[in-house]
Amino acid sequence: MFKLILQSARQLIVWTVITGLVYPVLVTVIAQLAFRERANGSLIVKGDTIVGSELLGQQFTGTNYFWSRPSACSYTTLPSGASNLGPTSGQLQTNVLNNLAALRAAHNLSTNAPVPADLLFASGSGVDPHISPEAARFQIARVAASRNLPVARLAALVEEFVEPPQYGFLGEARVNVLKLNLALDALK
Repeated sequence: MFKLILQSARQLIVWTVITGLVYPVLVTVIAQLAFRERANGSLIVKGDTIVGSELLGQQFTGTNYFWSRPSACSYTTLPSGASNLGPTSGQLQTNVLNNLAALRAAHNLSTNAPVPADLLFASGSGVDPHISPEAARFQIARVAASRNLPVARLAALVEEFVEPPQYGFLGEARVNVLKLNLALDALK
């Protein structure tokens, strides 16, 4: 009996060291050597300041910026996740109708004008950094008017930032809102 307990304790110590120390250190070293930027969070740095991560959505509220998807977690990463509101939820319907009304008002649209769905519904993570190309194109007129830029120049900028599906077939085409807004700020 004592021999069995001793063997179990040794196995616990050995596997704790292997899976709790050796493996994480090995993976961290490999990631830092092979994928340094990604391993450190795909941070976007402007000068000496970190302005965000290309993997996490941020809230942009001014009319002079492209807006991200709504967030169920107020764009915070700690409690990130979906709202768990189902299609029959009254709260979800209220949220969507409020988002719809705000978008139509900000873009001076009629009450029956269509709006891209990803600007109405939060993503599953609540911090999705991308919007659809349609959602970006939808916002061009508002941003162009706010910045006093030609619509054609802004449309060309949006097209520059349309990312194809990953590996050509995974997911949909998308636009990273933070990268687009940084490029927008860089326009002269």
